[in-house]
Amino acid sequence: MKNFGIEKMKNSTGQLLYQKAKYLIPGGTQLLSKRPEMFAPNVWPAYYSKAKGSKVWDLDGNEYIDMSIMGIGANILGYADEEVDNAVKNAINNGISSSLNCPEEVELAELLIELHPWADMVRYTRSGGEACAVAIRIARAHTKRDKVLFSGYHGWSDWYLASNLGETDALDGQLMPGLDPAGVPRGLKDTAIPFHFNDIDELKLKANGIEKEIAAIIVEPARGEDAPKDYLISLKYFAQEIGAVLIFDEITSGFRMCAGGIHLNYGVNPDIAVFAKSMANGYAMASVIGTEKVMSSAQSSFISSTNWTERIGPVAALATIKKYISKNVAEHIIKIGNDVKSVWSKMAENHRLSINVSGLPTLAAFSFTNENNQAMMTLFTIEMLKKGFLGFRQFKSSFAHTSDDISKYEKAVDDVFQKISITSIDELLSTPVAHSGLYRLTKE
Repeated sequence: MKNFGIEKMKNSTGQLLYQKAKYLIPGGTQLLSKRPEMFAPNVWPAYYSKAKGSKVWDLDGNEYIDMSIMGIGANILGYADEEVDNAVKNAINNGISSSLNCPEEVELAELLIELHPWADMVRYTRSGGEACAVAIRIARAHTKRDKVLFSGYHGWSDWYLASNLGETDALDGQLMPGLDPAGVPRGLKDTAIPFHFNDIDELKLKANGIEKEIAAIIVEPARGEDAPKDYLISLKYFAQEIGAVLIFDEITSGFRMCAGGIHLNYGVNPDIAVFAKSMANGYAMASVIGTEKVMSSAQSSFISSTNWTERIGPVAALATIKKYISKNVAEHIIKIGNDVKSVWSKMAENHRLSINVSGLPTLAAFSFTNENNQAMMTLFTIEMLKKGFLGFRQFKSSFAHTSDDISKYEKAVDDVFQKISITSIDELLSTPVAHSGLYRLTKE
């Protein structure tokens, strides 16, 4: 929406459709992280008509370079990658489901195990939340125990939200404040116990006296920053000591810094690892890989779904992973991510803005270091929209991002940071401030 005024942005086709969606879809969208209120209430374009490479077109035909979350990190090769899409089209032409199984699921299992030599067996789902739930089920079946200790964000399932049954802010330190456990059975209270990242002492304190009740320890091995290797080693030793299954949730971190799980960079192997998002470049696909000893326990529980047998997911994953390896995608996205982090730091210094730049290069983020951060970030997003960018506090790089994208982005950030630095936020911001967690939405 280059040079569009705020009123025209508020009355865009996407925003008008979103207002209707609130009457038809509880919460407005299927994914909290795609709610327009998380970016710029009343302004964020909400819907796309087309996405290709690093670009997105809204319902009014306005073109944006996506310098934000790239499909929540799923589109690691870029939008509508031709090699992946052509593989999927061929699968569609040959039928994506039948009374028999697709052979690609065996080929994909072999490829995932080749990338992770410590693993022996693989199960599939079609979403990350499902995959985490399957991993927890397998761990509970294997250990014949109930309790789970966790660090990080692991989806919407009952097992995870159960941590908020007794302590309503238990998840606030786990990336997603405000998650309400409404609808989660009260009987699950005290079955999910959170601890903070890189705090082995807290983990052991939470486990004290219930060691023989703990089925699993599940963590994101790295998300915001590189994980301290000693921490991961300590996790593994402690899990072995108490007989719990160690699960690495690689839904976000997988394929972000190397081909496969980021744990490969640390040389610390779990009993189970979970993947989704980037493994299939936006197509619905997720996997649970693990040692034969643990994964075999899946057969003692009922874990089954018709849609886990369709062909598109495995075909897309195979095409994505093979291209990722052949094109050395990791090197490119790490460079692009570091370039963007440098843009933020340089432009902030130029305009005497105090910011904090954080995150892995491929999962980068920044924030303004004052009490007006959320308002300033909302304004940043709106001003970047005006300049033709989906701009946000986070940036998830893709193989489709180019040096030309970065050059244009740098100029836009320079202009926006200058504007923010010399003008009152209250004077500039004429919309509500972006949400930072889960809020109940009104329909108007």
